Amino acid sequence: MHEATPLTAALEVADWRRRVAETYAQVRAIARDDPAGAHAVWVQQRDELFAEHPASPLTPDARAEFAGLDVAPYDPAYRFRVAVEPAAEQRLEIATGTDGVVGFDRIGTVDLPGAGRVAVWSLRGYGGGLFLPLKDASAGAEGGTYGGGRYVLDTVKGADLGCDHVGRLVVDLNFAYNPSCAYDPRWACPLATRANTVDVAVPVGERAPSPVLAARP
Repeated sequence: MHEATPLTAALEVADWRRRVAETYAQVRAIARDDPAGAHAVWVQQRDELFAEHPASPLTPDARAEFAGLDVAPYDPAYRFRVAVEPAAEQRLEIATGTDGVVGFDRIGTVDLPGAGRVAVWSLRGYGGGLFLPLKDASAGAEGGTYGGGRYVLDTVKGADLGCDHVGRLVVDLNFAYNPSCAYDPRWACPLATRANTVDVAVPVGERAPSPVLAARP
């Protein structure tokens, strides 16, 4: 990552998010007929962004060693279409450092068969957006997932798998990915709380970064 001015850094992040949104638009279109094919596109384009984009969360040393993210093979058993069910109101105020205090409102829950019930959040403030993080039982374990949990949906940043024709939310855990703070300690990301922690391992999606790529304090 080069040393960027505030102007160039802002433009680079905007382009990163634009590229992410374009990838997810392709994913939604392809996944109607071929979810595994859509996942392959997502993996390839995410690898390209990490390797080549100036806003990549990889440090310069990690980028020099980068050979692709560690993503499990696609498993259709972890793709769900679920209704968002009402839940008691809850508010979160999460200090992120880079973005200040970020507020979320719980708008409901979804039941993920075999995994459990987790909260769906709405980003409070300008832009809004749905947020669904997930921390599973393998988080932090050797060969498991990132210790702080992963993101499945973060629609304000383009990570949006859409809805089906009757309005059920598409939640495909194969697309679970690590937040930027897993790769660079300069980022401080909202992480999964107890309401988004499940007591089973979720063996699909992006695995924890290798020591070569992982953030170092």
